[in-house]
Amino acid sequence: MAHEYTASVVWKRGEGEAFSDNKYSRGHQWSFDGGITVPGSSSPSVVPLPLSREDAVDPEEAFVAAISSCHMLTFLGIAAKKRFVVDLYEDMAVGVMTPNENGKLFVSKVTLDPAIEFSGEKRPTPEQIADMHHLAHKECFIANSVLTEIVVKGIPSH
Repeated sequence: MAHEYTASVVWKRGEGEAFSDNKYSRGHQWSFDGGITVPGSSSPSVVPLPLSREDAVDPEEAFVAAISSCHMLTFLGIAAKKRFVVDLYEDMAVGVMTPNENGKLFVSKVTLDPAIEFSGEKRPTPEQIADMHHLAHKECFIANSVLTEIVVKGIPSH
């Protein structure tokens, strides 16, 4: 069973803005099928301000967020099936870019640092939480789509 996902990415040169001098705005728009439009830009750490937009999402941040979001949604589904009640799942995910063997930068590692609050009479043990994280990583579509090392803080790797 195949699923298709789309995003429209649009960049337009500004009025009177040069291009061939490499001093053009990297600001652009991402539009998704649900109707939401998000401002996008290169990272200010890659292309300095004002050519980048500090108030926009850059592709590297979106990549880290996609990994974190996928892991969280998979974890929540697993917890629900196990009849645990999750009240809050908050993650401070961090991606690190390093050069690969050819000297090209890539997001080599993403560390997830979820804080999860459970309620109800049935609460998971630390071992059960670790097992749910391992299963979430194994089942996450995005994690299965990337070569980046993904680590969940405090959870030993299998």
